[in-house]
Amino acid sequence: MSVQIHTTKEAKGTVVQLQGKVDATSAPSVEQALVSVIDQGEKKLVIDCAGLDFISSAGLRSLLLAVKKMKAAGGGIALAALQPNVKEVFDISGFSALFTIHGSKADALK
Repeated sequence: MSVQIHTTKEAKGTVVQLQGKVDATSAPSVEQALVSVIDQGEKKLVIDCAGLDFISSAGLRSLLLAVKKMKAAGGGIALAALQPNVKEVFDISGFSALFTIHGSKADALK
């Protein structure tokens, strides 16, 4: 497994922390983790990317599916602490416009 996923319930939402690489191999497990949080009724989801080194198009697709599902449920997903190389992928792909992006997990939970 190229990515580690840790889900924590916080007072103001649920944080899903991603560490490592999200690629074609690991994207389905990331998608499953995000969708299960949404299915449990969470309306505020923060994806903590401080430990995320790499994301592929398959990873972006997983996040896109989660965002669509969350919007349909009336909630929102924020990204926190993107590494410069990962942020560049979001900017180039236009995905930055789909998410609220914060410098830190604490800011995203406010």
